[in-house]
Amino acid sequence: MSFQQGLSGLNGAAKSLDVIGNNIANVATVGFKSSRVEFADIYANSLFGTGGLQPGIGVQVAAINQQFSQGNIAITDNPLDIAINGNGFFLLDDGGARVYSRNGQFQLDREGYIVSNTGQRLMGLTNNTFGPLQIVTFNNAPQSTSRIELAINLDANAAVPSTAFSHTNPASYNHTTAMAVYDSLGNAHTLSFYFRRTSTPLQWEVYATVTNTAGATTLLTPTPIGNLSFNADGSLATSTASALTIPATALATGANPITLASGDLDFTGTTQYGAAFGIYSAQQNGYATGQLAGISVADDGLILGRYTNGQTQALGQIVLTNFPNPNGLLPIGNNLWVETSASGQPLNPQAPGSPNLGTLRSGAVEESNVDLTQELVNLIVAQRVYQANAQTIRAQDQVLQTLVNLR
Repeated sequence: MSFQQGLSGLNGAAKSLDVIGNNIANVATVGFKSSRVEFADIYANSLFGTGGLQPGIGVQVAAINQQFSQGNIAITDNPLDIAINGNGFFLLDDGGARVYSRNGQFQLDREGYIVSNTGQRLMGLTNNTFGPLQIVTFNNAPQSTSRIELAINLDANAAVPSTAFSHTNPASYNHTTAMAVYDSLGNAHTLSFYFRRTSTPLQWEVYATVTNTAGATTLLTPTPIGNLSFNADGSLATSTASALTIPATALATGANPITLASGDLDFTGTTQYGAAFGIYSAQQNGYATGQLAGISVADDGLILGRYTNGQTQALGQIVLTNFPNPNGLLPIGNNLWVETSASGQPLNPQAPGSPNLGTLRSGAVEESNVDLTQELVNLIVAQRVYQANAQTIRAQDQVLQTLVNLR
């Protein structure tokens, strides 16, 4: 008599119940990967070979393998919730040790590092240097205006002014518009353009003045800065614009002069149609300093800072890695894995979206890949297997009892 088969079956079913229970317990754990028990039968060999009538002696657990299939992507309101859509793992620094995770629930610590819920620092690239990602909250540096693009429509029916130009006399020009320009310290100044039709058909003169935010004129003697000539169909034929410089003494802030070289004042797109004066577009490339207002993460892992001056700046980049055999990774809890000889060494970290790596989704998390319905069915099967093996032990016991009772 042998109770080995039934005992091994009970042990195998109990291990299966353990794994199923762990899967069910982690059905709501972000980034969790379900596991399954894989069994193998057991045969005993005779001294000189396997007998043709040799029965098996039970079952054994061959492996418990995690299933790295993709979990569902769930949307959240936190921009530092980051889901991996596809292959790959986040790289985390755990006190100098390298660990890996699929859980993208991150936050900032008091030093500005991006960390997991258990304190591991997210790794990535900052200025092409690999290391823990840290979000600095310094102000975004200002940029002095060095180029202006202005496209407008000048009224073809406008009359030629009869008085000499003066920016204080509206009768001496036909149209005017203004825009903000910035010095090297980020201070805003108002640049005003004045358009005056000439007695030569299809030609206009352009004047400019600049005032500071208090309204004091910094260019006290406005002079023509350019001329616009149009074709008979109203399209722009030629535009000439001389260099425009606002001296540092006029700025009175200690900033560098604002200089627009010849060609940096672009009127491309300007027309002269028989319609009211209008602005198609008005753009300049300067801006004031700005404070960090928020961050976002692009699909390729680029971390972008949004500033109060309307600018965006790259603050770093999240990278991913993968393994020749992810199933060989060793889970250590807290949604973390470490490499083993079975997993192989991690591949070189690369930007998300690179070959064999998935992309990122900011403001989202990857849910557990546990199929709860399947696990409940597996639970029933494992329970029945346990009961069936218990019955084989009972049957063996009854046979043995009958043999002992023989007279």
